[in-house]
Amino acid sequence: MPISKHLLTLEFDRIQETIRKYTLTELGQRLAQEIQPINHLSKVERLQDECQEMVDLLEEDLQLPIARQDRLEASLKRLDLQANLNGPEIAEIYRLLESARQVVDFMDRSRSDLEAEFPRLMAWVEGIQVLKEVTQRISRTINEDGSVLSNASTELARIIRRQQQIDDQIRNQLNQMVKSLSSYLSDSLVTIRNDRYVLPVKSEYRGQVHGTIHDQSSTGQTLYIEPQVVQNLNNQRSQLQIDKDQEIARVLAELSAYLWDYRQEIKNNQLIVGNLDFIQARALYSRSIDGTRPNFNDQGQVALWQARHPLIDPDQIVANDIVLGDTYSTLLITGPNTGGKTILLKTLGLVQAMGQAGIFVPCGPNSQLAIFDHIYADIGDEQSIEQSLSTFSGHMTNIVSILDEMTSDSLLLFDELGSGTDPQEGAALAMAILDYVGQVGATCMATTHYPELKVYAHETPGIINASMEFDINTLSPTYKLLIGVPGRSNALEISKRLGLSQAILDKAQAGVSHDNQQLNEMVAGLEIERRQAEARRRQWTQRIEEVNKLYRDLDREYQGWLKHKTDLMDKAKQEANDKVEEAQAEADKIIQEIRQLQLQQGQNTTIKEHELIDQQTALKDLKQPVELRKNKVLKREKAKRQIEVGDDVEVLSYGQRGTVIEQSGPQEYVVQMGILKMKIDQEDLRLLDKVDNDKKRSVNVQRGASSKVSTSLDLRGQRYESAMRATKDYLDKALLSHHPMVTIIHGKGTGALRQGIQKLLANHPQVDRFEYAPANAGGNGATQVYFK
Repeated sequence: MPISKHLLTLEFDRIQETIRKYTLTELGQRLAQEIQPINHLSKVERLQDECQEMVDLLEEDLQLPIARQDRLEASLKRLDLQANLNGPEIAEIYRLLESARQVVDFMDRSRSDLEAEFPRLMAWVEGIQVLKEVTQRISRTINEDGSVLSNASTELARIIRRQQQIDDQIRNQLNQMVKSLSSYLSDSLVTIRNDRYVLPVKSEYRGQVHGTIHDQSSTGQTLYIEPQVVQNLNNQRSQLQIDKDQEIARVLAELSAYLWDYRQEIKNNQLIVGNLDFIQARALYSRSIDGTRPNFNDQGQVALWQARHPLIDPDQIVANDIVLGDTYSTLLITGPNTGGKTILLKTLGLVQAMGQAGIFVPCGPNSQLAIFDHIYADIGDEQSIEQSLSTFSGHMTNIVSILDEMTSDSLLLFDELGSGTDPQEGAALAMAILDYVGQVGATCMATTHYPELKVYAHETPGIINASMEFDINTLSPTYKLLIGVPGRSNALEISKRLGLSQAILDKAQAGVSHDNQQLNEMVAGLEIERRQAEARRRQWTQRIEEVNKLYRDLDREYQGWLKHKTDLMDKAKQEANDKVEEAQAEADKIIQEIRQLQLQQGQNTTIKEHELIDQQTALKDLKQPVELRKNKVLKREKAKRQIEVGDDVEVLSYGQRGTVIEQSGPQEYVVQMGILKMKIDQEDLRLLDKVDNDKKRSVNVQRGASSKVSTSLDLRGQRYESAMRATKDYLDKALLSHHPMVTIIHGKGTGALRQGIQKLLANHPQVDRFEYAPANAGGNGATQVYFK
């Protein structure tokens, strides 16, 4: 679709051309040349999503592996017509199919490596059909340059071998003649003319070499003669070349017919690769202008932060904030020429068109764009000699067509509205046009020289004054947009600084109307207030930054203090644990000695099993569980199961039921288990409900050689630390139960648990020996332990 004249006015065609240069495929180039703003919000968001995902890839130094394709569309058209394709045309198709396959592989790798999702790009890539057999068939027939391979068919290979044999025979014979006729030849080289082998014979010796003349040098001093002795071989060679050409044509025709069956898949891949090429070109251009993704709305609101004209050197352009469509729909910019008003109009129009075309915009983050149905621009000199139209007439012709076509969803850009005619009539006409635009509800930015429009904009709802800042000290524009402040000509001030006499200035001042003087004074006052407000804003911005910096410093120090506190607590608990472990090791040694005495003295000892276990458990409970600090959930669970005197409980370490008869401490209770009374920690008790109480039976804590302690311990599935603790407890109970041998089932796994168990057994004072279980009892997945 051809670009509209309004977009041409904004020079959007230069954006199109720049994007086209980033493309690699014919379809990508065509899409770039046809790129236009879209007026549908969801479609624009989709285009921006695609551009964003491609920019994300480019930021990782990744680029789609798309091969350059220059003549593909012609090849596909010939394929549709079932015409026989030549070698280069088939090579173009091969490059397309290989690009398609590489793109699929590339996206799969990128998603895996970056751990990111690219839903929009993958929606395109998933439509690619990887024609592996087709590419293999082509690669067995055609070189990358389009030439047919010598082994493309058996017949072709035979012909080429025969050609080489004949070439060798001809060269051998001619080389022998070169030696014998060297004095008759202008050069001792065999050459080819008209595809036949010849000798370069001096013209004066033409009679000495019998044969056919095929050519002569530009001076006529050398004749290229085909000797009669090789004419028959040359004839055979020529016939073989004809046979070769016919066989190549047959091979290409066969391959073309084969490709015709896949024409739809090939065209589909061309469509997808071309669109991906176009998306990548938009992303490359977006990066080149340091563009950002804008946000879109359908309420006609525009808020561009630090917007830059994309076609002007970024080192020379002044960025501006442009806000439209919220509290006012028309921005009226006044002031003298050369202040940058026209550039500002084009910046707004170009940025809006780029955003709606799916391109990032040269603005700061979080910029807002509306969705306009059309962007209309009346900018520049519309004078037409051919139509005998003046500048004013040219502008009005354009404006009339804009007013006829615009809607409430349109963006209008008017440069020097109402200029080119009588100032009084031009100002009135400009105000009438802006009134009509406001009634329709379109969004508008206009520039003007007329001072009357400053008052009009000040008094009319929905319109706001603006101007381009002018530095009176340097007598030059700053190109900064000042919204809310009307512009003034500054002619008298500039003339004064340039040295114009005071008398002339006074007379000129007297000629300025009282209303204009008041207006200029108002504008000057507003300018002073603006500068003061700007200075205050900078001052408060600096103070806010200082406060933020102080807050960040305090937060960093506080976080450091918290970490230091936690580290100290952890260190203290670890040190306490180390002390407890030392004490526990010493206690274990003493208990083992007592057990040894018990075993030596028989069962009449006064030392009871439960007392030994109680003492050992008490020692282990001294160890602080570092990993459970600050566990509020655990504290709540503890609070839930408060035990009272008279409650029926289960003693977890013994697997016995009993009744609480006394609370001996904050977290300790005396439990009656049959005839046995024991002090038990609350952590070792489980409160029984009524169902459990109904099922309770009498308790017997008598334990002897027939203890309920199993002769085997299964550690499979347990963590290393918990398995080691369970093994130590089990060995103690097994010893007290007088088991001569037990089996510890640790499984095979990585072997870490097995090694840990065996290390523990090797250091245990009551273990006589240990060995792997028999093959039928677990093999090296279990260890049998024999006690002393």
